[in-house]
Amino acid sequence: MVDYIVVGLGLAGTAFCETLRKNDKTFVVFNDRSQTSSRVAGGLYNPVILKRFTLSWRADEQLPVATEFYTQLEQFLNVKFDKKLNVLRKFASIEEQNLWFEAADKNKLKPYLATKLVNNENAGLNIPFQLGKVLETGRLETLTLFNNYENWLKEESKLYTQTFTYNDLQIKQDYVIYKDIKAKNVVFAEGYGMMQNPFFNYLPMQGSKGEYIVIESKGLNELNVIKSSIFLIPLGNDLYKVGATYHRNDKNNITTEEAKSELLNKLDTLLNHPYKVVDHVAGMRPTVKDRRPLVGQHPKYINLWLLNGFGSHGITIAPWAAKALYNRVEKELPLLEEMDIARFNRN
Repeated sequence: MVDYIVVGLGLAGTAFCETLRKNDKTFVVFNDRSQTSSRVAGGLYNPVILKRFTLSWRADEQLPVATEFYTQLEQFLNVKFDKKLNVLRKFASIEEQNLWFEAADKNKLKPYLATKLVNNENAGLNIPFQLGKVLETGRLETLTLFNNYENWLKEESKLYTQTFTYNDLQIKQDYVIYKDIKAKNVVFAEGYGMMQNPFFNYLPMQGSKGEYIVIESKGLNELNVIKSSIFLIPLGNDLYKVGATYHRNDKNNITTEEAKSELLNKLDTLLNHPYKVVDHVAGMRPTVKDRRPLVGQHPKYINLWLLNGFGSHGITIAPWAAKALYNRVEKELPLLEEMDIARFNRN
């Protein structure tokens, strides 16, 4: 008997597994890598929605939890994957600069918006106005994180790389049986893969396909993340990730020429410097109709749980939501109504 079976090992699954490990709970993980969103994402954490200069949902609560979580995880894995990077917002006009100052004067945004504007000194960038600097930002090298965490799970014989077969799950009153594994609880953290999960696919996940390109631009030498109509994210070695697109109608992880053209057109308004495309990736974000996470207990089966629906803010939401779910299961502490899946329970 183990305490938990965890299905999925993106940001949500990894955060929950780490919460279990730190609380001395036994667990195994099933992950077939069919969901790519966490692995291909830009990896940015940024508390501000830069289109409107507003705070992301509960970012002021989530960011301290996430910062501590990733610092401790780096120490545990003995690997560096959290890179502190400045995010600079390109202004399209003087009016936008004024809106920035108005936002920076609000109590909740003061810690995150610098009031001293930044002059562009990179001739390779087309930035006629100044830039606004966002504080408390950075980028996770998600592949480094996931690959090292998977290696640890393998060493501990906790990782199963086969697809989880829902029909093989036997649900008893106080435990479940999956093949030869007996567990007290199952936590599904499958991202958009939830749509294939017969226990939770009644929930209103929309999904949003995101595509990124990676470019090589020798001599551009930009060390900051630049946000215009797209993000330009430095990866080192003259490489930059550019993205992302948002398409709700495409429900797969296949790259498209349409999205590539969209990104290149936007990139060409930002760069005055030669580049070449060296990679193109896609993934389905687990976005929800009301833009809130999907966390909680199945309405019928008390030992089935969900941790999902973080959209494009998984890096900051995942450690915070994983902790909340753990406290719900183990300590019976209530979840926030905003993210509890009970809000969608069928009559």
